[in-house]
Amino acid sequence: MTERTQRVGRREWLAGAALSGMAVVTRSVSAIEPIPRTGKAKFKSSMAAYSYRKLLSGKNSRLTLFDFMDDCAAFGLDGTELTSYYFPDPVTPGFLRKLKHHAFLLGLDISGTAVGNDFGHPPGPERDRQLGMVKEWVVRAELMGAPVIRVFAGHQKKGQDPRQTHRWMVEGLEECCDYAGRHGVHLALENHGGPTATVEGLLSIVRDVKSPWFGVNLDTGNFRDKDPYAAIKQAAPYAVNVQVKVSIPGPDGKSQPADFDLLAQILADSGYRGYIVLEYEEAGDVRAECRKYTKKLEQAFGIRG
Repeated sequence: MTERTQRVGRREWLAGAALSGMAVVTRSVSAIEPIPRTGKAKFKSSMAAYSYRKLLSGKNSRLTLFDFMDDCAAFGLDGTELTSYYFPDPVTPGFLRKLKHHAFLLGLDISGTAVGNDFGHPPGPERDRQLGMVKEWVVRAELMGAPVIRVFAGHQKKGQDPRQTHRWMVEGLEECCDYAGRHGVHLALENHGGPTATVEGLLSIVRDVKSPWFGVNLDTGNFRDKDPYAAIKQAAPYAVNVQVKVSIPGPDGKSQPADFDLLAQILADSGYRGYIVLEYEEAGDVRAECRKYTKKLEQAFGIRG
């Protein structure tokens, strides 16, 4: 059998699997291709709880995740992204069901959740802990009805061979995608520092992960390429979730206001269908600023006409 015969495209394999009724087995799929889209681009609005990090974290936190969801509803959003950092410890099934119930009564989807993992660790207890944590959140996401989890690749450790680190990251993502797929949850790799700080580094990992339950969590403010908009355009076909920041690195590396209209055009041209999630990281009155910027995003992306 030739290599060409062995490499089955993502679209063809998924179509064949659907027709035959066979189970989706992560390991049998070749490295991912751009996400197949049907129909025109379609955008829905959401906001990341990370935007409220100063209000949700610490012993003196002023708000709860329920308050955050109330604001998402008050702002007229379609969804709410519940970042794992702000859940109580321990996270119980009962608490997850309350979140799901609250979101439903508010008319919100739980558009996703997010974890802070690192698959750059070599085999051993710490790597096992990282893998176990992501799998634990897969179960929690399923219980909440969240379709996607934002994950990280991690960082290269001192003295590690970058090629070996790359293999460990890919293997960690594949193992967790295999587990996530059995729970109907997608994993989305964010461009977040380390080897994913550039679009070339991000896609070098993305294209090596073999799973239909995998894609990119496209963070518009995180690329460190000379032309971040070009990097966003290159990564957009692989996106299953998009987080939009209100600023973006300029050619000189300094932060400048993001061009929401250009971002909307790039994502429309890619055929992206999914959530546009505000992730606010600036100063000011967070609740007032988030209300303002969700409206700006909706206007730029044509959400609600």
